[in-house]
Amino acid sequence: MAAHCISTVPTATAGANELRRRKSAKIASDVFNFPWNGAPTRISLQSIHSGPFLSKQPMKATVSLSLPYANEEAAVSVENVPKWSSKAIKSFAMSELEARKLKHLTTGTDALILGILIEGTNFASKYLWAIGITLLKVREEIIKVRGKSDVFNFSAEHPPLTEDAQKALNWALNEKVKTGGSGEISPTHLLLGIWSQEGSTGHKILAALGFNNEKAQELKELISKPDFE
Repeated sequence: MAAHCISTVPTATAGANELRRRKSAKIASDVFNFPWNGAPTRISLQSIHSGPFLSKQPMKATVSLSLPYANEEAAVSVENVPKWSSKAIKSFAMSELEARKLKHLTTGTDALILGILIEGTNFASKYLWAIGITLLKVREEIIKVRGKSDVFNFSAEHPPLTEDAQKALNWALNEKVKTGGSGEISPTHLLLGIWSQEGSTGHKILAALGFNNEKAQELKELISKPDFE
């Protein structure tokens, strides 16, 4: 075929190559000049710059370093409120999510237990699993105690805390203040705060699954140590 013939005349070869190059550039210019949102846009035929790509803007998420605290009968001033640990904050976030999954309109002490268990890496979670208080068992007990929620319930993104759940958080904070130390408020503090609310759903569920005052005292002695969690 003519396209594959090689000329023996150097000047003719150079001329033909130059003609083909200009023709190809003209065709490319015609093809890649096209309207985009009403304005002509040119796509360069040059090699793409091999420099680093610009990274996408990172997604930002803001997480509060404290949990809801009602300053009633406060054992500490607002300025000196100790911080919650990252595991406690994650446990609380999981509690809200579980309350929504269960179609509960509020976040109760039962949901707080679920959050502690789901977080999974904290001492309280490991302790509960070790004594047989598992996620499945707690969920079953919640249905026994509270019954099934209306499937048409619409939970807020952050279901408000019940009175007992808020008192559990307050107890955890105040207990940390009493024991002192430079550590943070842990999920174990929160678990003991739930247990302190004797009439709460969370207390009833823990008791039904084998948690008792002796185990609570064991944990209380642990959280009093300066290097706990």
